[in-house]
Order: sequence, then structure tokens, then C-alpha cells
Amino acid sequence: MLFLKLFGESFLFAYDALRQNKIRTTLSLLGVTIGIFTIIAVFSAVDTLRNNLQSSVNKLGNNSIYVEKWPWVGGSDFPWWKYLQRPVSKLKDFNELSRRSQTAEALSYEISIDNRTIKYKSNTVDGAQIDAASQDHNKTWNFDFAQGRYFTEMESKTGAPITDIGFDIAENLFPNGDAVGKQIKVMGRYVTVVGVFSKQGKDMLGISTDKEVLLPLNFAHNLIDIQNESYHPSIIVRGKEGIPTDDVESEIRGLMRSIRSLRPGVEDNFALNRTTMLTQQLDSVFKVLNTGGFIIGLFSMLVGGFGIANIMFVSVKERTNIIGIQKSLGAKNYFILLQFLIESVALCIMGGLVGLLLVYFLTFGIKAAADVQVILGSKNIIIGLSYSVGIGVASGIIPAYFASTLDPVEAIRTN
Repeated sequence: MLFLKLFGESFLFAYDALRQNKIRTTLSLLGVTIGIFTIIAVFSAVDTLRNNLQSSVNKLGNNSIYVEKWPWVGGSDFPWWKYLQRPVSKLKDFNELSRRSQTAEALSYEISIDNRTIKYKSNTVDGAQIDAASQDHNKTWNFDFAQGRYFTEMESKTGAPITDIGFDIAENLFPNGDAVGKQIKVMGRYVTVVGVFSKQGKDMLGISTDKEVLLPLNFAHNLIDIQNESYHPSIIVRGKEGIPTDDVESEIRGLMRSIRSLRPGVEDNFALNRTTMLTQQLDSVFKVLNTGGFIIGLFSMLVGGFGIANIMFVSVKERTNIIGIQKSLGAKNYFILLQFLIESVALCIMGGLVGLLLVYFLTFGIKAAADVQVILGSKNIIIGLSYSVGIGVASGIIPAYFASTLDPVEAIRTN
């Protein structure tokens, strides 16, 4: 109870200092406010980017392996001329992997064609992405349907003229009705819509089904060369539950070397890509951003800390005679010390709360401008308040100690 009473009185002293010396106190708190704002804004931005990336990874499948020509990441010494000579993933590779793999839950062969025009009567959509995939595409990727369904096994095998389309495609082609059962024109051929993907929106990796037109691979086989490098052929392997992804990757590497008749010691002529490669690459970037934001914010908070220390020294000077009276009435040194220390912490918490409030309003501004949900989690709020308390203690400890050691007789005589 004594501590709570002391805290309440100290908070009132801090508020009184802010009320009586608005400009001086506000300028001093500005450094703490800017520091907390900078640190928490950077931490929230990094958390938002990481969450967005994780959402993208979940679409790709965090336990999936992509057998492709090019690796997804590389350093400054990226040997592109070596990778340029590699063959793309072929149907032969896909068929052999499907037949021989013991660790794979599902495999799919997929291609992609960008920037095509889709038509339905007088309505058209430009910039659509046409994808073609084998039957297990729905097992190697994660997606939901707003309407309709995925292809049946028979439809995939026979290459039926059907399609699943993205939410934006359906919204533009069929603004007033159900898309399922309608025929649209894709690459000069009419196909029947059997499903519409749920709305996904944009993400950090640009992965979305909103403008996708998905065709059965065997149907696309009749229209184009699905093994052409310009269509980015890829084999996606999702491992069985309970089997580590490293074990699945090891098996796929051995099978691919066998399928392509690579002798021992000869370098792989294919890349095995995993989503963890992207997250590890970006984690280093996030670490730099966190460190940079912390350093910038720390300097701002140090400036604010000196301002708070200055306020506290002035406060001690103004209340010297009150300190003398308190000590003459029996107040202990620790009581005086805590009184001024809590006042310093209270001032810093005020500045920290303003900084957090600015970040909170910034999240609404970004949401309205860019339709991005910024994450301001309880962890970042706790970090902001903790830093405020820390800078308050560091700024107030010397003035508080000076006040606690004053001689009561000399203090009472001070005007």
C-alpha cells in the first residue's frame, strides 16, 4: 500500500511538472517519444513482413520441395552460366519420381504462362496467369474454393476442357452471376469453369490465386509444349507426414541423380528448392532492420534521457525545502529516492505511451493506404514500455540519489 501511495504521489508530481512547464517537459519527452516510436515501428514492420512471408510460405507448403533448373537464392558469386546449361524438369523426371519415391505424399508437374487475356462473351480480363498442373496439385499447394471444386482424377487423365479460376478473374468476367458451369475462352479454346478460388490478396512473394486460371496438365499438353523452358516447368514434392523434409530431399536428390544418370562426383544438374531457403535469406535482412531501428531509437531515447535528467535536477532544486520538511518528519532516504525515481519513470512512460499511440495510428494509415495489416503485438507494446521504464530509471537515479542525501536542515533553509 505504501508503494502504491508513493507511486500515485510521484505520478501526480510528474503530471504537475508537465502541466506547469508544458513546453520544457514536452521537448524533453520528445526524445523518448521518438525513440520508442522508432523502435516499435521498426519491430512492428519486421513482424508484419515476417508474418506476410510466412503466409506466402504456407501457400507454397513448408514441407514441399521444388525440383527446378534454377536455385531460388544465391550470393554475389552466383554461377548463372553454369545453371543456364542445366535441363529443365521433364515429364520423364516427374513420372520416374512418382513411381520410385517412397517418402513423397504427393507430386505434381506444373507450368506457368504469364500475361494472357481471358474472355467471356464481351467481358475480358488482361494479365491473367495461366497455370497447368497434374492431378496432385491440390495436395502440394494450399488453397480453398469460394465456389465449385477441384478437378477429378478422370478429368485430369483425359485432359478435360475445364478450369478453376481466381477470385478476381471470376469477379470481372461474371460480375452478376455464378461462374461455375460457364465457358470462358483460354488460349483460343473454350473451357468450362468448375471452381473459383477464394480471395487471397497480394502477399510479399507475389503469390496469389486471384488472377490465376488453372488447367489440367493433359489439356494444356494438347495446346502447347509443356516441357518448354519458357513455361517454367517445375516438379513439386510434398513429403509424407512424420518424415523430416531433409530425408525427403535426400531421397529426391538420389532419385534425380539416378534418373539423369549422373556419375558419382558429378555435380547435380538440378536444384532442390525449399521455402526455408527464402525465410533464412530474409531472416538476415530482418535482423539488420531490427538492429538498425534499435540503434536509431536508442540514440533518440538517450537524448530524451538527458532531457528527463535535466527536468529531475530542476525538480529537485525547486522542491529542496519540501524534501527537508519530509526528512525532518521522519522520511527515510529510500522514500525520497523512490519518490523522484518513480517520477522520472512516470515521465518516461508518458513519452513511451505517446510513441506507442503514434505507432497505433500509423497502422491504420498504412492499412488504409496500402491494404496491409500491420502487426502491433503485445510483445512490442511490452518492449516499448520496458524501454521507457529503463530510460526512466537511468535518467532519474542520479537526481533521485542527490535528493535523498540532502541534509534536512540545509534543505529547509533553501528558498
